[in-house]
Amino acid sequence: MTNSDLLSHFQNINTWQSKGTRAPHKPLLMLLALGEIQRGNTGFIPYTIIEPRLKDLLLDFGPQRKTLYPNFPFTKLANDNLWQFNKPELLDTKQDYSSKFLREHDLQGKFPDDVTLQLKQNPELLRSVAEAILEQNFPDTLHQDILDAVGLDITAEPVVSKIKQRRRRDPFFRESILKAYEYKCAVCSFGVRLKHKILALEAAHIMWHQAGGPDVEVNGLALCATHHKLFDLGAFTVNPDLRMLVSDEVNGLGANEWLLQHHGKSIQPPQKKSFYPDPEFTIWHVNEVFKGGYRDL
Repeated sequence: MTNSDLLSHFQNINTWQSKGTRAPHKPLLMLLALGEIQRGNTGFIPYTIIEPRLKDLLLDFGPQRKTLYPNFPFTKLANDNLWQFNKPELLDTKQDYSSKFLREHDLQGKFPDDVTLQLKQNPELLRSVAEAILEQNFPDTLHQDILDAVGLDITAEPVVSKIKQRRRRDPFFRESILKAYEYKCAVCSFGVRLKHKILALEAAHIMWHQAGGPDVEVNGLALCATHHKLFDLGAFTVNPDLRMLVSDEVNGLGANEWLLQHHGKSIQPPQKKSFYPDPEFTIWHVNEVFKGGYRDL
């Protein structure tokens, strides 16, 4: 398989989708396994090792769910021909298996041998695969946090390959959002410039670009770099009345300064009512990104 074909193979995995609902289970498992290969671990990975690590990744970077299911991607990734088992005779990947079953039978998984060898021999290809997975599934603000969590380093320049065409971003989205919010953070009003250059002010998608969120004013907020990252991590959300709601799981040094003092207060509205966030997108953010519950107002 050529490098380009392998990269496309990773990009074309089947992930469960329903009206923007996020299912980052397979992408996170693949990134975890890529981290192992980069560190020289090319053998089977026991489910007993994958389970707690993948649970933590889903807790930190997946949507909030009452129950986490690291067992699903562990078996289902084999249906994409990108995963193999130490005891394949025990599994029918069209069926679901509990974590208890996988633990009790000492099930272990890894990328297929030919894929593992190709990635091991070509570190630049491995980095390109990791970068493509991140680009398809997570906003830029979370990339480094996820890489750190799985122990991956993609600082080298990736291979230039023919890859699956991504949905193009509107190059004018940032400017249209910053203009709509009068070049100030909608939360803290940060709007520092160096001469004419706007510093650390970003256009945040409410419904992520990776989930199909459009590049339009009603799906954007002007946020400083800190509030943008906190928003994408689910530390706070915005309701249809433009009030900022902070997670009840937020705590620690700086929590009051950056978040708690703004809880329940209206954000800086855009200059036109036609630019107000669409409830369709704020509801998506609550369901798919926001962590924890609401604090009392």
